[in-house]
Amino acid sequence: MQYILLTIAALAASFLIGWLLMKLITRGKNKGLAFKVVVTVLIALGLQGAAGAIYLGSFYHALTSSDQFLQSEGEVEVTDIDEGYFFDGPGTDKAIIFYPGAKVETTAYSPMMHYLAAEGVDCFLVHMPANMAILDTSAADSILDRYDYKTWAIGGHSMGGAAAALYAADNGDRVQGLILLAAYPSKQIPDSVMIQSIYGDKDGVLEMDTYEENKKYWPMNYEEVVIPGGNHAGFADYGPQKGDGEAEIEPKEQQEMTVQAILTFMENLQME
Repeated sequence: MQYILLTIAALAASFLIGWLLMKLITRGKNKGLAFKVVVTVLIALGLQGAAGAIYLGSFYHALTSSDQFLQSEGEVEVTDIDEGYFFDGPGTDKAIIFYPGAKVETTAYSPMMHYLAAEGVDCFLVHMPANMAILDTSAADSILDRYDYKTWAIGGHSMGGAAAALYAADNGDRVQGLILLAAYPSKQIPDSVMIQSIYGDKDGVLEMDTYEENKKYWPMNYEEVVIPGGNHAGFADYGPQKGDGEAEIEPKEQQEMTVQAILTFMENLQME
């Protein structure tokens, strides 16, 4: 539905711009030329808007196997919140705010969030406009304002990680940790924030040259974890991703290894 609204908004904007152009141009004498110009502009803007909406509307859907992790089970209570989903486990002092990867359905990350919550780290899985975290990098604000935890980390996958890094760069007084899954920062992360970077050695999407170059933005305190046989899409349940490498392990195994690494990171973060 949101993509239909995007298309309508794009077309409405096109007609508004066209109407304004018509008003401006028709003050002159050559109204025939003005009409042709306006029609051309309208067509161009309409096509551009529709193409953008179609692009944002095509995304990786969560596999049905991830649905079970949206249900409360054992010590984990899963609830819908304004920002997305809250995975509330037995822990009371540590929490992670997680931004999904670009064009990936939010719920594809529910297995990993559920695992983490069961082990004592509560998780907030955030919905993003058009499944693009870069469109709302400050989404963590309302969660941090409303919930009270001793230790906070923000993280994300791919573009979601990049968006989380932008938030951490400007909010070192609000979060203590930054978890990057196949992602890298594009802005200096303050030394008050500790980084954990995790990626699979079969990742075909992560641009390793840029990843290495952007280590200049890392703080003094960081750790890097490479998952043998893991790839880009294995952090969530949405199936193969275009351009990715072929994993040598199952997504479940990659997620379990990731969860164990994050749990250790959160324990160390709490002791800092």
